[in-house]
Amino acid sequence: MRDTPLARAVEHLIAERTGTAARITGGRAAGGGCIHNAEVVELDDGRRFFVKSNPDVAPGTFEREAEGLAALAEAGVLRVPRPLGSGESDDGTAFLVMEAIASGPRTAGFSEVFGRRLAQLHRARPRHRGPGGEAFGFDRDNYLGATPQPNPWTADWCEFWRRHRLGHQLELARRNGLSDRTLDDLGDRLLDRLEDWLSEPDEPAGLLHGDLWGGNYMVGEDGAPVLVDPAVYCGRREAELAMTRLFGGFDGRFYAAYEEAWPLAPGSEERLAIYELYHLLNHLNLFGRSYRSGCVAILRRFA
Repeated sequence: MRDTPLARAVEHLIAERTGTAARITGGRAAGGGCIHNAEVVELDDGRRFFVKSNPDVAPGTFEREAEGLAALAEAGVLRVPRPLGSGESDDGTAFLVMEAIASGPRTAGFSEVFGRRLAQLHRARPRHRGPGGEAFGFDRDNYLGATPQPNPWTADWCEFWRRHRLGHQLELARRNGLSDRTLDDLGDRLLDRLEDWLSEPDEPAGLLHGDLWGGNYMVGEDGAPVLVDPAVYCGRREAELAMTRLFGGFDGRFYAAYEEAWPLAPGSEERLAIYELYHLLNHLNLFGRSYRSGCVAILRRFA
C-alpha cells in the first residue's frame, strides 16, 4: 500500500484522528472475507492498524460497519476492533481504519467463554431503542455483506422480519433474476403465515452482531473471542444463533454454554430454520443459484 493514493489517505486519517504524524512503512495482507481487501499496515513509529478497502463499494458501507463496531463495543461484553475512521482516497477507493488485533491460539474453554458472553451480549439492553421506546431495528440501515439491510424501527417482530428481512431478500431475488414461480409462491405463502412460526417467544430486542458465522470472529492474542464484520441491529437472539449454525465454526460446547447462560424457549428448532432462511436468501442474492435449493427446502417445510 505504500506511496499510493490509498496509503496517503490512510496516513492522513490516522494523523488527523490520533494527533500524531503517520507514515506507512510496511504491511501484509490479512483475511478480510470475500468482499473487501484487507491489510495490516505498520507505521514508522511501530504502530499497526487494520485497513479494509474497496474501490467499488456501496456508499456508506464502511461508515455503517464502524457504527456497528461502536455499538458492540459499547455493550462491553465481547471485544471488537476499535474503529478509527473511514474515508475515500483520491482515486475513489473507500476504506476503513481500525485497531489491529493480533490473533492467538484457541485456548481450552474458548467455546464455553464465547457461548456465555454471546448470551450476555443478547441480554444487554442496548441504548438503541427506537424513537418510541423498545423496538426492532437500528438507528441506520446497513449492509449484510454487500447487500443493503433495512433497519427501520418496528414495534412488531413478525412485521419486521416479514418486511425488512425475508420480504426484502425475496424482492431482491426477483429484481436480480434469481427467483422463479416456485420460490415466489412459497415465499409469499410463508410471509402470509409468519405469525404461526415467529410469534413466540415474547422476548425483548437485544443487540445482535447480525452476521455471526465462523468467518466473522477471531481468537485474540489473549485467547478470548473477538467479533468482526458486523451487520448490527436489535432483534430476537434466535436470529443470531441461526446464522451460527450455517457454514460451520461453532461446536457443541459453545451452544451448551449459551443454553446454560440463557436457555432457548420451546420451539426454537423450527424458528431457527426460518431465521437461517434469511441468510440463505442473502447468499442466493450475493452468489447465485447454488443456494436456491437450500432456500426452497426451508420454504417447503414452513410455507
